[in-house]
Amino acid sequence: METAPRGERTASQPGTVASRMCGLPVASPGNESFQASVYMINVVSKAFFSLMCALTFLGQESEDGKICFVKIHATWDVLITYAEVLNIKVPIKENDIPSTVENPLDCMLAPLRLPEKVMHPEPDYFTAPFSRDKQELYLINDESTFFSPSMRNRIVNYILTRCPYGTEEGKKKFGIKRLLNNGTYTAAYPLHDCQYWKKANDPNCENERYTLYMEWARFLRFYKEQPLDLIRKYYGEKIGIYFAWLGFYTEMLFLAAVVGLICFLYGLFTMDENMSSKEICDPAIGGEIIMCPLCDQDCEYWRLNTTCESSQYSHLFDNVATLFFAIFMGIWVTLFLEFWKRRQARLKYEWDLVDFEEEQQQLQLRPEYEAKCTHKKKNPVTQMEPYLPITSQAVRFCISGTTVLFWVSIFLNHHFNTYQKIPRTHMEYENRLTMKMFLFQFVNYYSSCFYVAFFKGKFVGYPGAYTYMFNRWRNEECDPAGCLIELTTQLTIVMAGKQIWGNIQEAIVPWICNWWGRRKARNNPENLYSRWEQDHDLQTFGALGLFYEYLEMVIQFGFITLFVASFPLAPLLALMNNILEIRVDSWKLTTQYRRPVAAKAHSIGVWQEILNGMAILSVVTNAFIVAFTSDMIPRLVYYYTASENEDSPMSGYINNSLSVFQISDFPDRNKPKLNPENFVICRYRDYRYPPDHEKKYLHSMQFWHILAAKLAFIIIMEHVVFIVKFFVAWMIPDVPADVKAKIKREKYLTQKILYEYEFEKLKERLCQGGKQATEEEFITTEGRMELSRAM
Repeated sequence: METAPRGERTASQPGTVASRMCGLPVASPGNESFQASVYMINVVSKAFFSLMCALTFLGQESEDGKICFVKIHATWDVLITYAEVLNIKVPIKENDIPSTVENPLDCMLAPLRLPEKVMHPEPDYFTAPFSRDKQELYLINDESTFFSPSMRNRIVNYILTRCPYGTEEGKKKFGIKRLLNNGTYTAAYPLHDCQYWKKANDPNCENERYTLYMEWARFLRFYKEQPLDLIRKYYGEKIGIYFAWLGFYTEMLFLAAVVGLICFLYGLFTMDENMSSKEICDPAIGGEIIMCPLCDQDCEYWRLNTTCESSQYSHLFDNVATLFFAIFMGIWVTLFLEFWKRRQARLKYEWDLVDFEEEQQQLQLRPEYEAKCTHKKKNPVTQMEPYLPITSQAVRFCISGTTVLFWVSIFLNHHFNTYQKIPRTHMEYENRLTMKMFLFQFVNYYSSCFYVAFFKGKFVGYPGAYTYMFNRWRNEECDPAGCLIELTTQLTIVMAGKQIWGNIQEAIVPWICNWWGRRKARNNPENLYSRWEQDHDLQTFGALGLFYEYLEMVIQFGFITLFVASFPLAPLLALMNNILEIRVDSWKLTTQYRRPVAAKAHSIGVWQEILNGMAILSVVTNAFIVAFTSDMIPRLVYYYTASENEDSPMSGYINNSLSVFQISDFPDRNKPKLNPENFVICRYRDYRYPPDHEKKYLHSMQFWHILAAKLAFIIIMEHVVFIVKFFVAWMIPDVPADVKAKIKREKYLTQKILYEYEFEKLKERLCQGGKQATEEEFITTEGRMELSRAM
């Protein structure tokens, strides 16, 4: 951006902020000189200055002189102050709990393993929340490396998001986000530690970005495990937990893909034995059956054997194996969710997130919430805190509810901002935003599939009495081969074509944007094109970056669970896509995006509840697809009640499933304009009495028998699957037994270390005759130690 010369700039012009990592300045670019930045800090409120005075600022212009970078460095005093505020856990002793017994199959999995240094870049420690008064208790070997880059990243961001800089109409104005939104600064971000294609010149730099690129982000490493500990160390727990979930989901898809492929092959190998398609393709049977037109006046009569090929393909997905696969997927989704809970519990322990929710998410108020609240109330945990009066909450809730209902009703797919009861914490805010946006996306992605599966062709009436919408538009009928093949075609397009195109877009678009942004700098030597400028030219991951990654995968999860009864190959296509997805996501995050601000998360959040809800809904949808969209139940009813040929029980089914209509009964509105062969009758898919029956065109008894069988099937399938699901969920504990034992053991040892430390300090103070040490303190501390041993 163009800027005025240094001497002419004012405090109102844009600037930038950053922090220092790995010996290199982590900068965010802007358009303001260093002098202007210093001036801005000097004129703002004392509160801002008291928070920021310990941060050091350096300024440097870009090579073209148009952008000035302001670099922020957090000193040791700032780091230890906010480490205590944020309750950051740090090492106090190396973990001495024996590791889990090795798996006998590990030797077979050796080709999939990464080097130990990559998988576990740091030793495992017992940890405790940091306290300034107990610094000698922690394993502080080097102050410059004691706090990891992601921790320092988080601390600086915490400070910048809460620094007040003024007031407006009695409300505080604070935080770097607001300054970014109003153009005071153009960007704020931490730097990558080195180039992704080569190591840094600084020998003290750990080159984690380079390691991630070489061992994780390249597609040729698609068969290797993910270095989750290194991902967590470099990007933070929130991004780490996403890739852990995505990897686990992909692993579980392998089993579903194998079973789905077997079911598909069964349909393929039995295609020639399908009596229904044989009768349709037979010129003497299907060729002689004249079908009624599919639209009014302009459509012609057609012969049933014109659907020969589509009826054969329909058997691939509409057979007995499909029924088995629908039941299997209902159990698979339960196993996936239960085993993920166990995997998540293990990560929570390994990543020191066991107590994270209460300490971090629940008690930290969002700066935006604090800014909007002018009232305060007493909180038993945090004492006085801001709050919104009930009247304001009610108004916001009503406006929010009305807005949501309005947009859902017209099925719009776009971002939205609605007023509501303002979320207090970051967790509440993210959960509500995620749920709202997912509901919108749910309607947009699945509405067409729900329509084809459960509505299309179900309420069309019959020839001569078709159903019309608003007395104008005739309800749409299914493809002549049935609605199931249409649903299968939709899922094939989504699972194959759309996913491939989506991955291409995810990779190509940021690469093109970055290539275009760096076009002027490509001819400059590296000493002029600085590290912070290079990172400035990368794409921004954004606050919703991770949301869209989760959304993409959860939408896919919906397609392979909600409609899997119509397409057994969906898990296989999802597996192949996800193998590519992991490497595309890791490549673009490592090479094409600025380094995101590190954030903690102990789980996948509200997405877990969304997955649980979709798992339950999938049982219902698949039961209805088998019952009402496929021909499974009508064929079974015919086999057991109407078949007359013992040698070939299904012969005659096609003729039995088609009703007869007398063409002369067509009203003018429906009657085709042309009937060159002077057909007298035509057939249509339904179970109604023929025109010569006293109950002309009314539903026959066979219709009611089939309907009863469909409803009975739905009830039986749902109950069987739900019973198995709940039994499996009950049998599998959410937290593995060894993890529970380790958590208890670590809590005990940590408490013991802390109490012994306090005990020794009290003894020193007593020996030195300290006035602050009392006999009661000594007895209390000794009692805590005894209690800890007893536990």
